This record gives sequence, C-alpha cells and structure tokens, in this order.
Amino acid sequence: MIQTQTYRVRGMHCASCAGVIEKSLKKIDGVETVEVNIGTEKAKISFDESKTNAEQFSKVIAPLGYTLVVSEAAPSAIAIEKQSEEKKWAELATAAPIALVFIALFVLLQKLGIVNLITTSDVSYGTAFMIGIVASLSTCMAVVGGLVLSMSATFAKEGDRVRPQVLFHLGRLVSFFILGGVIGALGSAFTLNTVGTFVLGLLVAVVMLLLGINLLDLFPWAKRFQPAMPKFLARHALGVSEFTHWLTPLLVGVATFFLPCGFTQAMQLYSLSTGSFLSGALTMSSFALGTLPVLALIGFSSFSVKNSPKAGIFFKTAGLIVILFAMFNLINSLVVIGLISPVFNF
Repeated sequence: MIQTQTYRVRGMHCASCAGVIEKSLKKIDGVETVEVNIGTEKAKISFDESKTNAEQFSKVIAPLGYTLVVSEAAPSAIAIEKQSEEKKWAELATAAPIALVFIALFVLLQKLGIVNLITTSDVSYGTAFMIGIVASLSTCMAVVGGLVLSMSATFAKEGDRVRPQVLFHLGRLVSFFILGGVIGALGSAFTLNTVGTFVLGLLVAVVMLLLGINLLDLFPWAKRFQPAMPKFLARHALGVSEFTHWLTPLLVGVATFFLPCGFTQAMQLYSLSTGSFLSGALTMSSFALGTLPVLALIGFSSFSVKNSPKAGIFFKTAGLIVILFAMFNLINSLVVIGLISPVFNF
C-alpha cells in the first residue's frame, strides 16, 4: 500500500543537500517520490509500506550527515531537540574565538603586506581561492563530493582509480576558466556603470551572508531565502555521474559549474561584474583551485568533514568567516558607490 509521509530532516544547509537527499532516497526499493524542501527542512516521501519504512530512510541518509526525525511530538524527540539546540550554541561559543583568531591573522597579513586578499574595489584572486577552500569543506559542496565518490566507486570496480580523478579535476578547472570567462565577457556587453557594479557587489554580499548564516545552522528561516538552481537542472547535473563512459569524469567536472552551490553562484555574480573574459576566467579558476585539495582528498580517501564529531564547530567557524567575507564585500560595494570612504586600504 502506498502512503505519503512528511518528515523533518536535520543537517541541511543548502539546495545541494536537498538534491543529495532526494537522489539517495529515490534509490530505495519501494520509494515512489521524494520532495525535499530546504526552507521548511521537510522531506515528503511517498512509498510502499510493505517494502520500506522510515527506519530505512534514516539509515540511508545518516552516513551523509543528515538526520530524519520520525516523530517530533514524541517526548524523546523533544528532548533530543533541546539537547541539539544547546549543543549548537555551545559549538558557536567554541567557534567564535577560532574565527576571531582567523580574522586577526587575516588583518595582520594585510597590514604586513604579505598577501593582498582584499581591495576596496574588487574581490582579488586570493579571496576567490580562500572562498573555494571554505566551500570545499562545507556541506554546500557535499553534492560535488558525492559525485566524486560515486564516480570513483564505479571506476574503482574496474581497477581505474587515477584516470577518473585526473579527468574530473581537468574538466572542472578548464570549465571554470572558460565559463567564468564567458560570464565576464557577458558582463562587458552590459557596460556596467557604478550603480550596476554596486548592485552586483551587493548581491554577492547578500548571497554570501545567507550562506554564512546557514552554515551556523542556528536560524532555519534563513534557508528560505538562499538562491538555488531550478530543481530540474540540478537533477540533470547530478545524474551525470550515473553514466559509465570513460569521458564521464570529464563531464562531471564540467557539470559542477552548474550545480546549486551558493559559493559558486556568488563568484559567478562577481565574475559578471568584472566585464572582462580574463578577469572572470581567473576569478572562477582561483575559486576552483581552492576547492581542488579537498575534492582530491575526497576522491582518493573518502574524506568528509561533515561526519567528524567536531563538524558542528567547523561549520560554525566557517560560517562566521564567510559572514566576514560578506561584510567585506558589502563595505566594498558602499565604497564603489561613494557612500563611505575606503576602509581596507592597508
């Protein structure tokens, strides 16, 4: 008998998480349809109760770092919810000083002139690289890590472990360079004036601010406002990894440019504002290079930060740092339009 149930899902941070959960649950025998809403943190599942159940759903998504709440009204669920909230705030208390140390180091390097990650007029390639590092360690990149893992497992069965990894990263780096350049060139066609540059800079700041808030995992309402790619496009991009042709890794690498990662979208918006093929290409390439080390590690050793006991502290630290980048971008946008004087001219 087919029945439809709605469950609360904890641990989601962006549309990528929703896509991963939907794809995983649909593979269970007996599951008819799955609809995951990141804004409400709910999963609506239609399934044949004679073949599967909520316990099976929970077992499938648990290794991915998500928790299915079967009954929120149960006393045990209420107690767990309270403990979860207390744990989240305790993690924030631990994450805050770590983030402050990072910020202090960041400012110190600026003042010493060792690096030049932030300017008053744009996002430098160093900034894009650092954002790539944060993105590669966040759950917003879980979908890319999932693609790498599924692809690696498929080819490993045939004894081919190295070539798929090389092709994937080659496809990713080349596509980010070329498509980033295309976005930058399109920006030049619009001949952005000061107001246009301000608006795009403001959009980048808002997207990153929402990403940072969502990484804190303290304010569920913020997930409703996070921009995301239309689901039908995201499903097609996720489905690429299911093919077994030797060119699949290359196609998967290219497809990651279109996956619903807010960090990627923020960098794409900035690339558009550059109005230059080379600037757009180098910005997106720097971002992709920042994600390279962790994605390579995932492919070769199944590394995953989100499954670590300290994952909550890491994500909250990352969230605070992303919020810092968002504030830098917001201030830079205000400088461009002349509302305030330059702040970060170290």
